Amino acid sequence: MAEQGVFQDKAVVVTGGTGSLGQALVRRILTGEEGRPHKVIVLSRDEAKQHEMRNWYLNLRSSTDEVLYHNFANTLELRIGDVRCFDDVCSVLRGAEIVLHAAALKQVPTCEYFPSQAVATNCLGAENIVRAIRDHGYPVETVVGVSTDKACKPVNVMGMTKAIQERIFIAANVLVPETRFTCVRYGNVLSSRGSVVPLFESQIEAGGPVTITDPRMTRFLLTLEEAVDVVFESIRASRRGETLVPIVRSARVLDIARAMLDGRDDIELVEVGTRPGEKVHEILVSEEECRHVERRGAHYVILPLVPELRDATRLDPVLEQEYSSADSPLSFEDTLRLLRENGLVPDPGPSRGGLAGSASEQPSGRLSS
Repeated sequence: MAEQGVFQDKAVVVTGGTGSLGQALVRRILTGEEGRPHKVIVLSRDEAKQHEMRNWYLNLRSSTDEVLYHNFANTLELRIGDVRCFDDVCSVLRGAEIVLHAAALKQVPTCEYFPSQAVATNCLGAENIVRAIRDHGYPVETVVGVSTDKACKPVNVMGMTKAIQERIFIAANVLVPETRFTCVRYGNVLSSRGSVVPLFESQIEAGGPVTITDPRMTRFLLTLEEAVDVVFESIRASRRGETLVPIVRSARVLDIARAMLDGRDDIELVEVGTRPGEKVHEILVSEEECRHVERRGAHYVILPLVPELRDATRLDPVLEQEYSSADSPLSFEDTLRLLRENGLVPDPGPSRGGLAGSASEQPSGRLSS
């Protein structure tokens, strides 16, 4: 455990803290790996998820048992509220030093049918954070906005609103210079709510069919722990206005489905066509952004486009073309290995021998339309 770290003695707010990423952020913060926080406040509007989260921590039998007994008196505090509500945001940011903004409407089809709702959460929610800090002079040191590959060359409402959210936070560095605003941008998180893996799991459990939107489709993939690592790295090292992008693997969605079928031939794969607003391939860095990208270790860094935030001594760009999930997707074998390593496909038993060969050679999962 680190003696000192970015969270040491800090008051940390996690918006959307009961979501998949939010809960992973809270759990990792409370381990103390980046220092012991003074307070971790979860802001979310789902009382059922808060109740489940509270019970999970109360039932722990470990060194973190003390984090939650009386809600307002201990390290972890759960607050019902909505980032859309300026008063709720002001209440939770009062005294905060680090803000991790994970609250979002993220389902692509839902945002297509209810675009004004996506604007209210993804855009106005971010603006409420900036406005609260600016208008009330709250002593917030760092804000990290969690974005998505869909914000890059967006074609759907979810991506468009997330792209605006990125710009709101980047521009805030000029409007609120006392606070550092950064963003992180990444692709699909394995097993997060609403992602493709839980969908396939539920379809397989129901006996099928497993639905494939387009057999050419690829997606960037990272684990929840890797997603948390990106956020932590942004807090540690990002400069004002930068967007941190992890260099991660991608995979064909068809390979994911076939791997999860785990050799079963009694479940049909059906092609159903793309959903409203859905891309065939995702992009993490656009061709236009390539001129403003540096590489730092395992990440690309998109430098701010706002001239007041540019570093005149920056390095030459490292990307000559957009960073797409279609560039070099994993083989079927590597996709299967990734899912097995994360407990999403069982390891083969001694009598089964597992799956072998490429996706096109699998006896299961014949695709029909």
